[in-house]
Amino acid sequence: MRHNKQKYLTTNGRIRIIAGQFRGRQVPVLDAPGLRPTTDRTKETLFNWLMQDVQDAVCLDGFAGSGSLGFEALSRGAKHVYFVEKIPQAAQQITRNAEQLGCAQQASIINNEFEQALKQIKQDVMAGSQLINILLLDPPFGQGLLISNLCACVQNHLLAEQALIYLEHEINITLMDINKALHNLPTPYKIKPIKQHATGGFRYGLYQLLRR
Repeated sequence: MRHNKQKYLTTNGRIRIIAGQFRGRQVPVLDAPGLRPTTDRTKETLFNWLMQDVQDAVCLDGFAGSGSLGFEALSRGAKHVYFVEKIPQAAQQITRNAEQLGCAQQASIINNEFEQALKQIKQDVMAGSQLINILLLDPPFGQGLLISNLCACVQNHLLAEQALIYLEHEINITLMDINKALHNLPTPYKIKPIKQHATGGFRYGLYQLLRR
């Protein structure tokens, strides 16, 4: 979910949930230039890749925007989803949509910058909550956020062993760039590609987190 700062935001847009218990349901999202949900085609591809891994998983929908990916995960059987969104109006809309769908108890909506939100999630984990099995990371392009925030998740020990990671990013960011940064962490890690696809000037893929 990519977005730009917008002074006036309305809820004229809608997202459709593709499959699962909320299949066919449409929920409103903020309608603002630069803020758009992941397309149905990309979303369907991702969840075809994930298959049964979503069932009972704890997910983190970073830079959630509309919450499209997180709600699709809940619809398909995820145990819990953390939605992180810094725009207050967008976070409020995600909260309303979770209530409308009847999944509010399975959703934690955090209105904060991503790395600040990780501190709250870490408190949950330290209090006994389950580690994150699936990380969904689609930050705004051109701001250098992807690698730094992925490293922050790993360094805060929030991801389960061999967690699955979905990344959507600029075409010029390579797997080598990502793994170089992960290797330089105090405990070195890497991500192994499971599926990758490039289209329309951006790249998206599903990876597995591994210790080096």
